[in-house]
Amino acid sequence: MLRLYKHIEPYAAALSLAIVLLFGQAMCDLALPDYMSDIINKGIMSGDTAYIMKTGFVMLAVSLLGVVCSVSVGYISAKIAAGLGRRLRKNIFRKVESFSNAEFDKFTTSSLITRTTNDITQIQTLMVFMIRLIFYAPIMAVGGLIHAVDTDQSMSWIIALAVGSLICLIGVMLGMALPKFKLVQTLIDRLNLVVRENLDGMLVIRAFNTQRFEENRFDRVNKDLTDVNLFINRAMSAMMPTMMLIMNLVTALIIWVGSHQVSEFHMNVGDMMAYMQYVMQIMMAFLMMSMMFIMIPRAAVSANRIADVLETEPSVANTPDGALPLRESEEKKSGQSGILEFRHVSFAYPNAKDEVLHDISFLARPGETTVFIGSTGSGKSTLVNLIPRFYDVSAGQIMLNGVDIRRTSLKELRAQLGYVPQKNILFSGTIADNLAYANKEIPEEELWRAAEIAQVKNFIEAGEDGMSSAIAQGGANVSGGQRQRLSIARALARKSQFYIFDDSFSALDFKTDAALRAALKKETGHSTVLTVTQRVSTAMKADQIIVLDHGRIVGAGKHAGLMKDCGIYREIALSQLTEEDLA
Repeated sequence: MLRLYKHIEPYAAALSLAIVLLFGQAMCDLALPDYMSDIINKGIMSGDTAYIMKTGFVMLAVSLLGVVCSVSVGYISAKIAAGLGRRLRKNIFRKVESFSNAEFDKFTTSSLITRTTNDITQIQTLMVFMIRLIFYAPIMAVGGLIHAVDTDQSMSWIIALAVGSLICLIGVMLGMALPKFKLVQTLIDRLNLVVRENLDGMLVIRAFNTQRFEENRFDRVNKDLTDVNLFINRAMSAMMPTMMLIMNLVTALIIWVGSHQVSEFHMNVGDMMAYMQYVMQIMMAFLMMSMMFIMIPRAAVSANRIADVLETEPSVANTPDGALPLRESEEKKSGQSGILEFRHVSFAYPNAKDEVLHDISFLARPGETTVFIGSTGSGKSTLVNLIPRFYDVSAGQIMLNGVDIRRTSLKELRAQLGYVPQKNILFSGTIADNLAYANKEIPEEELWRAAEIAQVKNFIEAGEDGMSSAIAQGGANVSGGQRQRLSIARALARKSQFYIFDDSFSALDFKTDAALRAALKKETGHSTVLTVTQRVSTAMKADQIIVLDHGRIVGAGKHAGLMKDCGIYREIALSQLTEEDLA
């Protein structure tokens, strides 16, 4: 919890008020046994009805004041817990948005979801109880001890015996359960991972008839989590009756010892009753603290998991202060506008021994299309993912308009790019919402223009609601080709200086592919276009073809030259088309 202190700090004033109210409530609760003792000793024993009535009304007023304090603390604790939960969720979401791909590799998606939901719920629950119990219980324990000793010192050994028994019980229970609390959150992560994979891969599971295997896989993870929770609950459930047994035995012991004290005229009946109440208050305080000892370990695990996310610095550093602009003013044109250059770029994934890309150098100019082709795993997608800085280069430089992309802000950099990822993602909402994702103020006619270029206009017009047609989460209610073309239209609607298409035409038939490329050439005539592809037919008409093999450039040029000089390109080409088609 200490690692989250700065997130709790804004609620310091409310916490202070709650502590003051708790102190008032505790003083009211501690005063009641004294009044009860006076009623018995001075009122009932002497038959003074007026004193009984007077003291009774004072007890009632004190009780009502305690109730007001208790209700106020409950309201404040709920407000603090809800506010803290909202603040933590907001901060985690903001932090995750700043993560590069390296951080997503470190924290799995399922774990980040658990930390944003379940872990924060644990913190909220703890805050509600902590404010009410962890501050209130020590005041009651210390106050009860002072009052009990002040009432009668001869029975102090009973308090020591009771408190010692409770401390031993709590220590044994926590020693058994504490290691399991750390395991619970990890098992919840694993359960979420299995559920997420099953939901995402349901079509594949059904296609291969592996439902039984997945059910067994889920059952194993579910059983592991259930077994750990059962162990914790069984251990904790044994604590409460044991503590109640200790309390009842202590009560019987006080009555037995106290009755002898009363019969020997060493103690009044009222004092014995008050002493019993104070000992009960001390034991109840320890009972409350034991509840906190149960909740704190699990919440502490959750707090550390949340702090791990919040304290993680993205490996791709943003440099908004002193960043160099990428857009050139008319007065300072340097002839670099629209030029992308890789200078001896090498890259290795975090914690990997071997480099994925080795000494990559090339130049991409405006008005030209540069195509990256190569076998699976040759590093094509990795290369283009370095341009938006999803990862940072391990060595070398990537220059955009003559500026090292690490010396400009991420917002400025990505504002220059129209990006279509390999995995096409659409968001829940309407088609218009998705196409206007980068610019909510874009006129509708420009959205239709982008849709026409992407060869998806007919599909949109065929729907009853046109641009207002609903898109399900992830684009699940449209086909792969439609999803791909909508993603392309979204990038085109941005009107960027650079376009990156990461294998973005794979789901299109050849006729649609050809029509889209022809329209795309006209639309992006002044932009720098980079395309990752597996199709030689796509590469043939490119202004520049970069051939990759095992992370190295093994050929660069146009189709005709590469067919003569690059064996790997020729091998790929002949595996897809005939000699006549390639001529």
